[in-house]
Amino acid sequence: MKPHSDNVFTDQYRQAARKGIQNPVLQSALAALQARIGKGAAAAYQALPEGPELRHHAHDIRMKSIAHLDVLLETLADRVRKNGGNVFFANRAEDAVNYCLKVARRHDVKRVVKGKSMVTEEIGLNDALEAAGIETVETDLGEYIIQLAHEKPSHIIAPAIHKTRRDIGELFSRKLGIPYTDDPPTLTQAARKALREKFMSADMGTSGCNLACAETGHIATLSNEGNIRMSTTLPRVHMSFMGMERVTGRLADHDMLFRLLSRGAAVQTMATYVNYVGGPRYSGQVDGPDEFHLVILDNGRSKILADPELREILGCIRCAACLNVCPVYAKIGGHAYGFAYSGPIGTVITPLLTGINPARDLCLGETLCGACKEICPVDIDLPRMILTLRAKLADGDPGWDVTPVNKLEKGGMVAWSKMIQSRKRFDQSLKLARLGQKLLPGKGGMIRRLPPPFNGWTTERDLKQIADESFNEWWRKKG
Repeated sequence: MKPHSDNVFTDQYRQAARKGIQNPVLQSALAALQARIGKGAAAAYQALPEGPELRHHAHDIRMKSIAHLDVLLETLADRVRKNGGNVFFANRAEDAVNYCLKVARRHDVKRVVKGKSMVTEEIGLNDALEAAGIETVETDLGEYIIQLAHEKPSHIIAPAIHKTRRDIGELFSRKLGIPYTDDPPTLTQAARKALREKFMSADMGTSGCNLACAETGHIATLSNEGNIRMSTTLPRVHMSFMGMERVTGRLADHDMLFRLLSRGAAVQTMATYVNYVGGPRYSGQVDGPDEFHLVILDNGRSKILADPELREILGCIRCAACLNVCPVYAKIGGHAYGFAYSGPIGTVITPLLTGINPARDLCLGETLCGACKEICPVDIDLPRMILTLRAKLADGDPGWDVTPVNKLEKGGMVAWSKMIQSRKRFDQSLKLARLGQKLLPGKGGMIRRLPPPFNGWTTERDLKQIADESFNEWWRKKG
């Protein structure tokens, strides 16, 4: 089952990309982010006691977990229940949302405070809670800013990166009723004051899950603000949402993965707050919820797991390191990807969750430079999977309900392949092309415009004309 269509806008990729390219504030912010964190992450891997090779070991750990998901998830659910928690396996986005609404109604919930979670963005939880008359408040500062502005996150860990201090100052002045200021500490204090009031009166708290541990039966979250802790301990009900792939077998694996995640995400040795939650509070404990619910979401992940070419994407730990080096993301920004996941990770996971044909522009728009694989803390081969998606779009794939995007282009590539395999055919084709280009508009040795269906190549640039004499022809004359 695909996510709610209201949350998917991948068909607007080209328009949104142009808008991002024309936004100087976004361009400047993303350039600064990539210069600081993108380059810093590579240096941080080098400084690891085990060296950058630890990434390859982490990849093996993640792939082993993915290969044994059935056992790990069953063990995790059993341990959480023994700890006094509740576990719900949601096959579809709607199932997860409906379970949350059911629990909220049973407890007469009027207000929910949310810790940062990409999975709840995926399933459209905020909109569903608000539609049910339940006030829903994002508590991560960046997510809170975006919520007040009625926008979507543009980065996995820096959701409000496209906004300036002035934008936030004007937003807070309108929404929080404070005098205008663009002073970051003052704005942060204003948000803290507003959020503390929400924390103290919330009936339910929700959170995401960076990783769960089958061995101990707990989920763990990482943050630098600490607000997730407020969402998981103050309300009387805590519900955590996790994609079914976000589980490891042993607690020892967490140390390694969290060290890598923190370096990839923010060039930190470790995030400021590491929060472990395994169930409701015990008798006599002051902090913690009366009820703990873990929602484990499938929503298309089982189908990915069954595909040997694409299951590697389930090893991703959502650190956003690939966003921080991707040249395409740096120009178009996160909103262009049209879904919860942006950048190279969104390029692969979004088509698999929402439909490869509708989201085709995402993988067709990438450069395949390989920077995402080089920076990934768990060495996920994103370029290989982007090529796999392109192959499915070219050839079709009944298993993924993919129809070929452009049969004419496919035929052209096949013809090109056959042509370059023969020296004679290649030389004859060059001669024909030299004659044909004389019919095209050109100036100064450049072709200004190609006819359909090739006109896309000259929309933004001119093409060099084919030389009157090829290098091979010149070389044969010299010999």
